[in-house]
Amino acid sequence: MPPSWKSRPISLRTRIALSLLTLVGIALAGGIATAVSVNRISAQVAAAVNEHATASHLSQKLKTSLSMQKGLLAYHMLDADPAWMQELDQQHREFEQWLRKAREMAREDADRAVLNDIESGYLRYSYARERAVERSRAGGGSEGLGAGGEMQAQFSAILGLCELYGEMQTRKMEEGRSHILNRVRFIKVLAFLTIGGVAVLGLVLHYTLMDRVLKPLRRMALAAGPDQPQAPVVDEVKALSLRVQSLMQDVDQTQSALQQSREHLLQAEKLASVGKLAAGVAHSIRNPLTSVKMRLFSMERTLELTPAQREDIEVISEEIRHIDTIVRNFLEYSRPPKLKLQNVSPSDVVDAAIQLLRHRIESYGVEVEVYRQRRLPEVEGDPEQLKEVLVNLMVNACEAMADGGKITIREEEGRSEPMGRVTVVRVSDTGPGVPEAIKEMVFQPFFSTKEEGTGLGLSIAERIIHDHKGCLNLRSREGKGATFIITLPCLGDIWLRY
Repeated sequence: MPPSWKSRPISLRTRIALSLLTLVGIALAGGIATAVSVNRISAQVAAAVNEHATASHLSQKLKTSLSMQKGLLAYHMLDADPAWMQELDQQHREFEQWLRKAREMAREDADRAVLNDIESGYLRYSYARERAVERSRAGGGSEGLGAGGEMQAQFSAILGLCELYGEMQTRKMEEGRSHILNRVRFIKVLAFLTIGGVAVLGLVLHYTLMDRVLKPLRRMALAAGPDQPQAPVVDEVKALSLRVQSLMQDVDQTQSALQQSREHLLQAEKLASVGKLAAGVAHSIRNPLTSVKMRLFSMERTLELTPAQREDIEVISEEIRHIDTIVRNFLEYSRPPKLKLQNVSPSDVVDAAIQLLRHRIESYGVEVEVYRQRRLPEVEGDPEQLKEVLVNLMVNACEAMADGGKITIREEEGRSEPMGRVTVVRVSDTGPGVPEAIKEMVFQPFFSTKEEGTGLGLSIAERIIHDHKGCLNLRSREGKGATFIITLPCLGDIWLRY
């Protein structure tokens, strides 16, 4: 046999299967052996009882027939009535019939020897009896009675042999009973041994299942359920199955999160490359753009221009301002300015933004309403950058409502986990809203629904709020307007969060 087979361990599954097969085999073997033994004993008991009972009955028949013959002979000797001889002949035939049946049933030499002695003695007794009857007929009753002593001795000998034959059958019945009892004891011992073997194998199997299967399963189920460490484990297999399903779900979620992280990483790499490119392009464009603005301003002041030329210069100046805005946004996105933190109330920032955009809001035909119960508590932030966020949101709202509308600003206080106590500013408009298909994309860089938009305004706004340890969310239904929610932690709670 190769060494690999010699050293190969037996698996737990194989050990359990072998234990079960052995247990079932022992139980089946014990049951079959018991059934076979019981059937054999039943057959032996029935055969022995029938045989020995019949033989004992035959011995009684022989003794009864022999006694009847003696009585009938005595009656005939007294009154010489032929009827007694007829009865005697009938008993003679019956005796021979019983004797023949006994010889047919004899299985042992001792039985045959006794029956042979009975037969030979009966023949002598019959011969003596016939002689006595003949003498009685020839010379009267006194001749027949003269042979009574010899016949009595023969009768006693035959009767003794019949009794001996009966005792032999009784003794054999006792021996058979003793043999059956011994077999029954053997079956009992075999049954107890089988029960003991099954019990031992059952204990071994129980130990194997408990120690090698259920105990590790229980440990795994308890170790795999940290969310409920004190919960009792009733069904280890079910608990482990549920935990495996939970782990599979966790793996799926982790895989999805990993895929999202990869996508975000690729997006971040792209954005980093775009940021570097934007910074280089912005620096390369802004210096000559500044020179063009200065020369254009000088030409507008020194030259005498016709109305058409002045209109062309105004258009050029407006386009240059638009290019400057795009360049400034690129620079701000690629290298955001450092926050100049100070204690400021968001209510003051809202008022400053409205005041800054007052004329522009009026030019769009938009009405602004502010709902404020009291001045919001102070937060730690950069007023200028927070104002830039509000200005961006309000300008987007005005541009979304081309035919006029209403901007509603609601100031609230509350709590939000894990930021704690927060200030909330909701900026709502009555415009067309944001379609559901692009709602998740509005904060992505370079995504814009406007033809001349850069797609950086909302992205920069979200980053500014995030730098202030807050969050910027959007709630909108298409055709029902849009609401941007600015949430900032109050002064003091921001440090509890970190």
